[in-house]
Amino acid sequence: MFKRSRFFLLRVVAFALLLTAVMTQVTAAISFTSYPIPTAYSYPFGITAGPDGALWFTESNTNKIGRITTSGVISEYPIPTANSLPLGITAGPDGALWFTESNTNKIGRITTGGVISEYPTPTAGSSPDGITAGPDGALWFTEQIGNQIGRITTDGVITEYLLPTSGSSLSNITAGPDGALWFTERNGNQIGRITTSGVISEYPIPTASSYPYDITTGPDGALWFIELFGNQIGRITTGGVITEYLIPTSGSGPAGITAGPDGALWFTENGVNKIGRITTSGVIRETKSLGYNLGLTDITLGPDRALWFVESNLNAIGRIGP
Repeated sequence: MFKRSRFFLLRVVAFALLLTAVMTQVTAAISFTSYPIPTAYSYPFGITAGPDGALWFTESNTNKIGRITTSGVISEYPIPTANSLPLGITAGPDGALWFTESNTNKIGRITTGGVISEYPTPTAGSSPDGITAGPDGALWFTEQIGNQIGRITTDGVITEYLLPTSGSSLSNITAGPDGALWFTERNGNQIGRITTSGVISEYPIPTASSYPYDITTGPDGALWFIELFGNQIGRITTGGVITEYLIPTSGSGPAGITAGPDGALWFTENGVNKIGRITTSGVIRETKSLGYNLGLTDITLGPDRALWFVESNLNAIGRIGP
């Protein structure tokens, strides 16, 4: 009996040592790199993967669009309109990048060669924010102050759709798996849905004053979003059923979210300088703090299967991955 117990104990110890070794290898395989932006105080805000194998981002404070290769080489392109405050950015169906100019109420387009065009929104003072490519070959964007969802064709023709809820303070938008567009309403505390023909539905979030911000399509056919003030990650089915998952670290300040290369969702924690990961079953894990006051906001999956994100306060672009 003693020999069998001792043998079992030795097996447990051996397994524990093996598990420790495996976890060490996994930790070592994940690296964090930060690439400084050449222009000081640029305050990068939005980031997306481009059609050219690079990442493209907005420089909200210095009125530029930036491009970074997967090896960390950065190029910058000035926006023709001064003080435009570029925020959201996305890859378009035409091989170009499209972005919002919040201060000057325009939608911008930049080719991979750096040529920029701009299109004014019909509503003055609309303050466009998030933008995404739609399933209909157009770009769809939110208007924070205009309280509308906008649609722009690749030729620059804009249509606007007024929201049922007034003062909803729209943020980000994404193409859903159901052929519609899904978006967040910060002040309205709702998740919105708009069809390509302009029919709008709204779904209240269970947690009051959760301040939903970013939203993305998950690998499970649902939409995933962050709750900045609720300190939660939300999931909404295409039928409108919402589930919420509390982030372990209080005051994490989640900001951006994206689908990762591993079948999970990855998000930034601006309040605690961490990157979080949530499985489709709701299990959350977090990295250790990556630094101090980095300003982690938007995040996207890169062509190298790494996660790329902006470090607004550090004036850099970050990368975490294999």
